[in-house]
Formats: sequence, C-alpha cells, structure tokens
Amino acid sequence: MATKEELIQDLSDAVISCKKDAVLAAVNKAKEVMEPAEIIDKGLSAGMNQVGILFERGKLFLPHVMMAADAMTAGVKVLEAELPAGTESKKLGIIVNGTVEGDVHDIGKSIVSTMLQSSGFEVYDIGRDVPVRNFIEKAKEVDANMVGISALMTTTLQGQRDVIELLKEEGLRDKVKVMVGGAPATQSWADKIGADCYAENASEAVAKAKEMLL
Repeated sequence: MATKEELIQDLSDAVISCKKDAVLAAVNKAKEVMEPAEIIDKGLSAGMNQVGILFERGKLFLPHVMMAADAMTAGVKVLEAELPAGTESKKLGIIVNGTVEGDVHDIGKSIVSTMLQSSGFEVYDIGRDVPVRNFIEKAKEVDANMVGISALMTTTLQGQRDVIELLKEEGLRDKVKVMVGGAPATQSWADKIGADCYAENASEAVAKAKEMLL
C-alpha cells in the first residue's frame, strides 16, 4: 500500500498533469487513508502551486493552468461532497482582483485569480480596464478582506494609488488589505502608495495573501 508521502506526491503530480481523470483517481485513492483537508492542502494545492511556478518559468502555458485549475476544482468538489453537512472547507479570505482602468492586460491577473482560488480563497475577478470606483463597490458588496490591483503599464500605475485613496475616503482602508502587482510595479512603489504588499508573480501573490489574511 502507498505511503502518505507517495499519495501526496501522486495528488500533486495529477494536478500538474492537468488531467481531471488523474486527479479524481488520485483523490479517490488518497481518501482511504487521508482526511479531505489534508488532501486539499498538502496534495492538490501543492500541485497547483507548482503549476504556477512552471507557468512563470515558461514550462507551461495559460491553457495548461486553466486545465489544472479545473482538474483540481473537480477533486475538491468530490471531497466537499463527502464532508458532513456544515463542515465544508472554510474560505481563507475574500479577495477582489482586477486590472486598473485604461489597462487591457488580463493574463497575469487571471492567473493570480486562478491560483488564489485554487489555494482556498474566495475570489471575485472583476476583469480588466476596471474603473477605480468599481473596486470599492465590489469590495463593499462582497465584504472583501483584500483587494488585488494589477497594472501592466507605467501610464496606468497611478490607478493603484487611486484605489487606495478611495478606500481611505470610503473608510474601508483599515479593514481591507491591498496587494499590487504588474510589470512596472515594485516593492518601493507599493511602499510609496501605502499598499500592504507587492507580489511579483502568482505564487508570491498566494504566499503574501496567506501571510496577510491568516
């Protein structure tokens, strides 16, 4: 019989393979000796994290990431269906994520949303070219713990500052963490505009979100 370490590796490898059948088979095998939460955290989430790293290195492409996320979601659903009523896995936090107004770049932000969702966060991806006010309204609507603001051009970077300023005006800044990212963004820029954190890539975004919200 496979050891727990081998089962965890199988779960991770199945997610990286991007194949739903492989994930479901690994989940069903692991269920015999592991708790659902452990299967999700140590196996499926670890695999999805590796998918994000491979994407950033150019070893996998966007369709692979989306397929891996779908496969992982299918595995999680199987596990949630078998949990006793009222013990569904608790979301780690609620995050609103979008690309600022005037910026139509979408892929990086979408990857971050997918990775956050796969890691257990409740994510509301409000898309690209998003007016500043929309970030605030969505955060209020869903009672968000964090807002992720992406900007991929130096000309739209100011939008990140504008969202933070409006959060202050609306009296929300103390209860909503702000993460910024995108090619022209840096840690020093995040410090300058008063963001809580800066993430260079999707894997870092997940790590920083966990650090901030857990």
